[in-house]
Amino acid sequence: MKDVRRKVRRAQTIVPFGVGGIIDIRGESFVAADIRSWAVNGERVESPRLAAKLGVQGFRSAPVIPSGKAEYATRIGPTYVRFPKWLFCPQCRKMVLWRQNLEQWGKQAVCGNCSGKPQLAPMRFIQVCRQGHMADIDWRRWAHSRSEGHDQRQCRVYRLRFVATPQSSGLEALRVVCVACRAGRNLAGISQKNVLKQVGLECTGSHPWQSVSDESDPCEETPQAVQRGASNVYFPITHSALDIPAPEGVSEEDEKAREVYDHRFWPDFKSSANGPASDVFKGYIARDCDVPEEFVETLRRRNAEEAASMPSAENSDDDLSIAEWAAFSAPEAVAGSRTFSVRRTHLGVHRDDPESMQELDARISGIVVADRVREVRALEGFSRYEPNAGDGEEGTGGRVVSVNTQSRAKWLPAIDTYGEGIFISVDEQRLSTWEALPSVRDWTRRIERNLDHSFKADRLRDKSGPKLLPRFVMLHTLAHHFIRQLSYDSGYNAASLRERVYARSHAPGSELPPQAGVFIYTAAGDAEGTLGGLVRQGGPPNLVETLVRLLESAQWCSQDPLCADSTGRSLANLNRAACHACTLLPETCCEIENSLLDRTLLIGDGEIPGFFRDVVHAALEESVEAVDLP
Repeated sequence: MKDVRRKVRRAQTIVPFGVGGIIDIRGESFVAADIRSWAVNGERVESPRLAAKLGVQGFRSAPVIPSGKAEYATRIGPTYVRFPKWLFCPQCRKMVLWRQNLEQWGKQAVCGNCSGKPQLAPMRFIQVCRQGHMADIDWRRWAHSRSEGHDQRQCRVYRLRFVATPQSSGLEALRVVCVACRAGRNLAGISQKNVLKQVGLECTGSHPWQSVSDESDPCEETPQAVQRGASNVYFPITHSALDIPAPEGVSEEDEKAREVYDHRFWPDFKSSANGPASDVFKGYIARDCDVPEEFVETLRRRNAEEAASMPSAENSDDDLSIAEWAAFSAPEAVAGSRTFSVRRTHLGVHRDDPESMQELDARISGIVVADRVREVRALEGFSRYEPNAGDGEEGTGGRVVSVNTQSRAKWLPAIDTYGEGIFISVDEQRLSTWEALPSVRDWTRRIERNLDHSFKADRLRDKSGPKLLPRFVMLHTLAHHFIRQLSYDSGYNAASLRERVYARSHAPGSELPPQAGVFIYTAAGDAEGTLGGLVRQGGPPNLVETLVRLLESAQWCSQDPLCADSTGRSLANLNRAACHACTLLPETCCEIENSLLDRTLLIGDGEIPGFFRDVVHAALEESVEAVDLP
């Protein structure tokens, strides 16, 4: 039987076990070290659009360990170090401060005192701070924090036991005791704010994987004790982009220009104008792309002129959505490739079909199925204790820690996954008319007021645009119900599907085209992402039946009327009529953390006309007529 212990899938090196993440494997606990541990062996992942957005030279994925070569994992794979270092024996309850020299390759940490050598268990609590640092709690100091006698206060012995007393329950029953002086303290109240500060513990300003030679950051934050499996220990910051090929019919010069723009030294060359390294970068790019150096210089000058003449972009997420929206809106103009193969289809509705299908067809302007699509997901960094609520390190909340804790990251860890998908665009004229209704505008403004006061405001506006439009909430809700219905109809489970919502608002005066569509796709990183179920479901007559059924099911929720009449749900009341029973999805499916959802804007109620209200009413009337009454 193969030894499957201590193995991590490549996709898990991004989320949930990326840099800074804790992984539990059969009673052992480890934390992922930064990218310096596998920089040389990383496999290159190409995504120029995402690299330009994040301001890095490129991406690399964790190297795969060849079959039968697991003994060489430490030489080529990502490094995971044992954390927490404080362990205890489940039998004798002795605590051990584990060190690197005690580690043996492929072997567990075991107790040397007990017969049978039982496996040591990691301590449940650790300390973290808002600056992203994480360390073991100084249990010796905790045990002596309520010392009574002189000998206990002066004790410096690191011989501790982690005992459980049957006289009480909960954390009061767990106690750290000094073997030498008998001082001790239970864990009651350890999670309270500032309790570690009261004990005299400070933040170490370091990360568990840092060596002795790495300098610690001076940190004045108050550390907080948390359980190592708590959700606030690790908040990864990830970004994703679809691989969109160049449009068909581009000239040879345009192809050469794109090749230059995609070169790994182009960002450095573009930012080094009039610098000493400019000619060196220009020479490398000209040689690798087989173009004259004058051509490279012309492209940089043209790029600078266009950047100066264009109004400032809202953010780089907008740039990614523009290219993807253009590719799905005009699939005929996109060159087919092995990473992006799309084709236009239709609902297959005819004049003699039921009225509900006719109403639905009038609101859907285009259907595109993606037989093959490639998505790149990159890990920028992480925060602890509180999620970062802004853009990079300037945002509020927890500080963003880079995947390279010693210097600026020139590349980021990433994975590329392949799958299939369905793109649906909504009729712009009908949508604009619906958005102009006073009741719809006022309803959305209430949600936007809550968004303005939310700690997630900056991150959510990266997706919705500077102004929250009714179309965004409606299409986002449609995407969630679409995924839930496809999990029944297509054979995929909901966690294997992901959404991309194209409904951004643009700055006033912008000439960018309006967006109104959703893309549901699979990118699971394994065989389940390419089963063909979505492509089959995206063609007639399957898709129209799926859409009608999801709209009918959106009317009902097991928590109604509490859900339907809700004036605010989830964190900061960013949802309205949406709950786990009807709309919410696994976190891996949603690009904005299950926020800005409302069934009311989708199917309507007594006061608010939903965009698909007429479709639902027609479907209900057809159902009533189909019932044979006695």
